[in-house]
Amino acid sequence: MILRESARVVRVRQPLVIAETKHGFICASAGVDSSNAPEADMVVLLPDDPDASARRIRDRVRELTGREVAVLISDSFGRPWRQGTIDVALGAAGLEVMRDLRGRRDRAGYELHATMIAVADEVASAAELVMGKLDRIPAAVVRGLEVAGDGRAHDLVIPEERDLFR
Repeated sequence: MILRESARVVRVRQPLVIAETKHGFICASAGVDSSNAPEADMVVLLPDDPDASARRIRDRVRELTGREVAVLISDSFGRPWRQGTIDVALGAAGLEVMRDLRGRRDRAGYELHATMIAVADEVASAAELVMGKLDRIPAAVVRGLEVAGDGRAHDLVIPEERDLFR
């Protein structure tokens, strides 16, 4: 199943497989997860198009409530050079996913050359703290953020030409 969900295998150290998914995400087991499956001998896969899934959910919430909300679809990922997992945005609709600060000046007057804030990942991680990894809470409401936009979580995937590990 992991190989079927993979575009390429990045690294193997048994029993761990780090793979690139067809979406471009680099993650353990190509996102194939048995820990959240409803039954034994069953796995959960990533959505085929997480951004489209987020748009459908957003549209349905608007249809049912008349409210404009942003929607993130997230999953827990490990990170290179850091212990522990965080939730990252796999799909997004109705929010700014990346805040590009390049060319802006900080308080000391220094021009920022590389700073791009992964807003959607930060919101996904904060929401996971509320949902809890083991609490089976499927969603969180985050209020008070000014993150309106129309980005896609796919925009967070690093382009191949900027990938230092390819």
